[in-house]
Amino acid sequence: MPLLYTIGKFTVGNAMMLGWRPHVEGLEHIPRSGGVIFAGNHLSVADELFLGSVVPRHLAFWAKEEYFDGTGVKGWFNRSLMHGLGAIRVARGGGRAALTAFDGAIPVLKAGDAVALYPEGTRSPDGRLYRGRTGVARLAVAAGVPIVPCGMLGTEKVQPIGQLLPRPARGVVTVKFGAPIPTAGRADDRTSLRELTDQVMAEIQKLTGQEYVPRYAPAKPPKE
Repeated sequence: MPLLYTIGKFTVGNAMMLGWRPHVEGLEHIPRSGGVIFAGNHLSVADELFLGSVVPRHLAFWAKEEYFDGTGVKGWFNRSLMHGLGAIRVARGGGRAALTAFDGAIPVLKAGDAVALYPEGTRSPDGRLYRGRTGVARLAVAAGVPIVPCGMLGTEKVQPIGQLLPRPARGVVTVKFGAPIPTAGRADDRTSLRELTDQVMAEIQKLTGQEYVPRYAPAKPPKE
């Protein structure tokens, strides 16, 4: 586990556990070692804070490329922070640029580390669970690692969209983990990846009880 991540677990992680006291279920489903992808629903920016706090392993989260390319003292600080936390660089834009994040994640997973992903691709605008994008399945099959479904409940109450910091609220958040879904040897054609993605979303829905919407989440909340 990277040093800065370890420090973060003892500081921010413990603060989250003591300050918010999230209820956690299914920790026995988390593999103790080996590459694994945690795939969860996405209700709030706070999802990553709570997931990183309760998972007893290093989680490689994604960080936009600007944090790796800055100049001056701020740029140096951001680069050092990202590398120290073991973050994975994400390039903006589609096509080949978007695939560089997956290219960076495959060796991380094959080296035995864990990666967190949100298959919906964005935060839910209304608390419902939307159709998953196949990237999580594609990455898992390419790296030959299992997918652990995760369910977050209550994080949108602690930190709603647009709020800068989490609200103090004990016992509001629940984090659930399901049994690992094996992917080794599975086909990587479009139909197979779609089936695997739908399986992952079904397991997440079982954990959260959210209403499922069979279409992709809108990039921005709809105007009222």
